[in-house]
Amino acid sequence: MSQFRDAYIVAATRTPVGKAPRGMLKTVRPDDMLAHVIKSVLKQAPDLDHKEINDVVAGCAFPEAEQGMNFARISVLLSGLPDSVSGLTINRYCSSGLNALQIAADRVRTGEAEVTIAAGSESMSMIPMMGNKVALNPEIFTKDENVAIAYGMGLTAEKVAEKWQVSREDQDAFSLESHKRALAAIQAGKFKAEISPLEVVVRTPDLNTRKVKETKFTADTDEGPRPDTSLEGLAKLRSVFMNKGTVTAGNSSQTSDGAGAVLVVSEDILKKYNLTPIARYVGFQVRGVPPEYMGIGPKEAIPAVLKSAGLSLSDMKWIELNEAFAAQSVAVIRELNLDANIVNPNGGAIALGHPLGATGAIRTATLIHGMRNEGLKGYGMVTMCIGAGMGAAGIIEVF
Repeated sequence: MSQFRDAYIVAATRTPVGKAPRGMLKTVRPDDMLAHVIKSVLKQAPDLDHKEINDVVAGCAFPEAEQGMNFARISVLLSGLPDSVSGLTINRYCSSGLNALQIAADRVRTGEAEVTIAAGSESMSMIPMMGNKVALNPEIFTKDENVAIAYGMGLTAEKVAEKWQVSREDQDAFSLESHKRALAAIQAGKFKAEISPLEVVVRTPDLNTRKVKETKFTADTDEGPRPDTSLEGLAKLRSVFMNKGTVTAGNSSQTSDGAGAVLVVSEDILKKYNLTPIARYVGFQVRGVPPEYMGIGPKEAIPAVLKSAGLSLSDMKWIELNEAFAAQSVAVIRELNLDANIVNPNGGAIALGHPLGATGAIRTATLIHGMRNEGLKGYGMVTMCIGAGMGAAGIIEVF
């Protein structure tokens, strides 16, 4: 890797995450959320000339309708950036936001760019899972080895729970801990540095006055964590993906709305604008696994990225393991013997939500600010499973 320059992160932010489809951000367009975090991350580097920005790379898992038409470029223009700033929308399902960071950072590392923004945005309130038109290739159903491509994510979690022997009790206990950690972090104000509050405008028709009524409020706190979560309550929930299964709404990630952004620059830009880096991008790897065991993907991606970076698990101070399902999270932790104390210290997607293509950027902001809040310096990791059988992992060095 010695031929590459370093890519430094000077700012990282996110919106609060709303519950879909009826939560606080249900009326906010995903391109508006993306424009908001682009503007917000740039406010953290106020002296930077925006004409220096070479590209904005934004992840999105279902880039259609309100998220279509290369909404990264549209959001660049909506945010008021110069016309010279380009935009790229990418999709690798749940790792899209992390892949956006990989692409944006690699453009800086190879010398193709001096300033980039990596981001992600997803409105699961406006765009349903699998999009508005599901049209799977018929060939998927003609060969047994391809049928798992069509499995719902919940069914793959059931498959993982069965193969890796993750019980219902294990899953519910993991879910409860996610809520406890998230609620404690909110109570202690640990997310304040990473969240850029968003003004939400709700417009409703008044049939009596024949006018449109506007209501405004500021969204500044994650909506997902539930103070009333208990093992007893979780145990009462029925399985939703398989008869007599173990995966429930309570031990699965929440459908969510949200966005995140990370500002990446070269060393030359640091010096030119006297910027202070908060982190350094280290590396990224993605690996495939059998689609029916989609959730186990990080088991392959984590060793791969550690090897490519010349690091070990003992070097990691903080791991953001996206909690798509408790079943796969527990299986990955056990398989790799991860230290549960450093995995999602402030809770994960089961409590905080999982706005698909935005999650990688959101979890990056949480990792960086979380480590800095705790006075931790060194390496951290963001990792997740990915639909159709993949896993991704990225390493960041936090200053």
